[in-house]
Amino acid sequence: MIDKKTGTVTLFAFAAGQGLSEHTAPFDALVQILDGEAEVTISGKSYRLSTGQNIIMPAHQPHALKANYQFKMMLVMIKE
Repeated sequence: MIDKKTGTVTLFAFAAGQGLSEHTAPFDALVQILDGEAEVTISGKSYRLSTGQNIIMPAHQPHALKANYQFKMMLVMIKE
């Protein structure tokens, strides 16, 4: 949706069982669940999020996402 030097806003949709493998990012990122349910793992701690909930994934911390059910999310990354 937005891709600028100062940050990005990206929409994702996943089928059940799909997700993003563990990785790190150089900036904090906000994930907002728009529909469905996902499991977000940050530095080995797991969080189950559903529609309307959000979480911040801190910079340089390993994180991953997996769809428990079909879900949609918005990822907002503000670059410093």
